Amino acid sequence: MKLLILSCSTGEGHNSAGKALLEYLEENGVACEMTDPLSLVTSPVSQMVSDVYLFSTRRNLFKTVYRMGETVSTGLSLQSPVYMANKLYAKRLYDYIVDNGFDTVVCTHLFPAEALTALKRAGRLDRKTVFVMTDYTCIPFTRETDLDYYIVPHEHLVEECVQKGLRRERLFPFGIPVRRAFRERIAKREARVACAAAFDSGADMTAKWFLVASGSMGFGSSADLIREILSRCGKGAEVFMVCGNNAKLQTVLKAEFGRFDNIHLLGFTDRMSLLMDACDVLFTKPGGLSSTEAAVKNIPIVHTAPIPGCETRNAEFFHYHGMSYSSLEVKQQVTVALRLCNDDAYRQRMCDSQRTNANGDACRRILELLRR
Repeated sequence: MKLLILSCSTGEGHNSAGKALLEYLEENGVACEMTDPLSLVTSPVSQMVSDVYLFSTRRNLFKTVYRMGETVSTGLSLQSPVYMANKLYAKRLYDYIVDNGFDTVVCTHLFPAEALTALKRAGRLDRKTVFVMTDYTCIPFTRETDLDYYIVPHEHLVEECVQKGLRRERLFPFGIPVRRAFRERIAKREARVACAAAFDSGADMTAKWFLVASGSMGFGSSADLIREILSRCGKGAEVFMVCGNNAKLQTVLKAEFGRFDNIHLLGFTDRMSLLMDACDVLFTKPGGLSSTEAAVKNIPIVHTAPIPGCETRNAEFFHYHGMSYSSLEVKQQVTVALRLCNDDAYRQRMCDSQRTNANGDACRRILELLRR
């Protein structure tokens, strides 16, 4: 088996799922590679798509785009603009697959799944193809794809996928791939010592530790949340705020909170696993991948405001299954976080629900499927 993983840089979740699978496959001796199919056209194209996606999330346009996709997807009689756009680079993707001898192709993003569908419908691609869903809903336009296998995040989503037009026999509720670091756990005290050293924080080891993650693109009303934590906890809380790639957000927050020794403002970091091990509660927007990582890690989650669309569905799914608490109100978010710190039974119920519903074994099960 020689396997190609395809993802796109519209949010880091798709890439993280691909990297998790890549890590596991390499550890198990599978020849594999991961690439962005848009880079096969020109590398600026990939950046342009990412920039457009970022623009839409910050101007509340993504909600409109998502609803348009749902409308188109409910009764496709014509191929969607999304399909047609990704069909444009399908030949170059085919050449790359054939020239490099890949016999299996896994997508963690809709765009390459559309391109592969175009190749299959043209009768040009006889490789095994897989689409790994990274959100807890059947996202718009998925039904117009036609791949061999679909990896679904949870068994309770199978019926939704069937209703949206996917074939039941192609659906495998294995979960979302997460890297080994999130499948393992470091003792809280040890993790806090490591965080203090890694981020030169001088944090109080006995305080409540809150991790605030705004996503790789720095989305959300983080300042209001930090103000509320300071108002309620004062020096009794250490707040680690991850701003992602949003340097402007980090600069704005530093101007307001830079004088507080217990507010630690971080940019993009590859130490999220360690930060989760160290924290008492994670505040995060409901990205499918980041939420799954935290649930597999078994960290209490408070979901903050979602990017309208699939993240709204993620928040609903997690909240309904008891894996997180979701609220749009900052005061309520902090109230629940403090309860999770102080109420052992409440915290344990959430962690138990995470263990029941979050599958950390997705990579192994996907590999077993591909080896059949």
